[in-house]
Amino acid sequence: MSNQQNEAVLITGCSSGIGHASALYLARQGLTVFASVRKEADAEALRGLNEPNLVPVCPLDLTMHEHIPPILETVKRESESRGIAGLRALVHNAGGGGVAPVELLDLDAFSRELDTRLVGSVALVQAFLPLIRRTDSGRIVWITTPSIIPTPYVASIHAADFAVNCLARTLSIELKPWGIPNVMIRCGGIQTPAAERTYDDLWINLKSCPQDKADLYRKALQEWADSMVDFDAKRTAPEKVAEIVHKAISAAKPRPRYSVGHMAGAAAFLEALPQTLGDTILSMRF
Repeated sequence: MSNQQNEAVLITGCSSGIGHASALYLARQGLTVFASVRKEADAEALRGLNEPNLVPVCPLDLTMHEHIPPILETVKRESESRGIAGLRALVHNAGGGGVAPVELLDLDAFSRELDTRLVGSVALVQAFLPLIRRTDSGRIVWITTPSIIPTPYVASIHAADFAVNCLARTLSIELKPWGIPNVMIRCGGIQTPAAERTYDDLWINLKSCPQDKADLYRKALQEWADSMVDFDAKRTAPEKVAEIVHKAISAAKPRPRYSVGHMAGAAAFLEALPQTLGDTILSMRF
């Protein structure tokens, strides 16, 4: 375990859900937490919590790469004022995604999601690696779904996570000379506002699609939504994810993957199967 009074982390997407819970939990463990949000109102809400170790940073919209240099300067300046030499961890959490068959994906929204989760995240890594190298045990943490499993109607989320899986594993190899591990925290069903918005957004977006195409999927999507009622009732509190984030940051030798949340274990089992067998099982479910 490290001396967390003299360590800092940057977490993206802290306005709600996993990012918000993780920022609070880590700050209360003594880490200085730079909690990034896109909107000033969310930054003000974080300041209103009066947590001395919680430092909101805003704006950081990862589709706007020009936001990154000012955030980097803020993190450097505030860290130095607190006697902190570098960044213990960069935690990638920002992103959303929605529910739609691939044929009906909103391409603009899909493009924003990929830019946030992939291009923007890589830009953040490039900017903050010098600070991560300043510590003896810096690491990069990626909050993902069980990303190797193809799940119908949520490709906008899982496609990004497939690529995140590749990025994290590649970076672990490339950054091995500096001992900078990349850790994936694979989340099953978690209670977040994004999950609660999913169904409303689904039906709203369906109305904007060509109705002849929407009608092809309407029955299947309704059945999918109905099947999710029991799943949603069993979602795991985001504070449980925060505990795993803390474990991944605190461990001298973190595991490359952690699983947390409802059905995360089942997803990990499916992922361990040969791909063709896993695909067969999943295709039988739908």
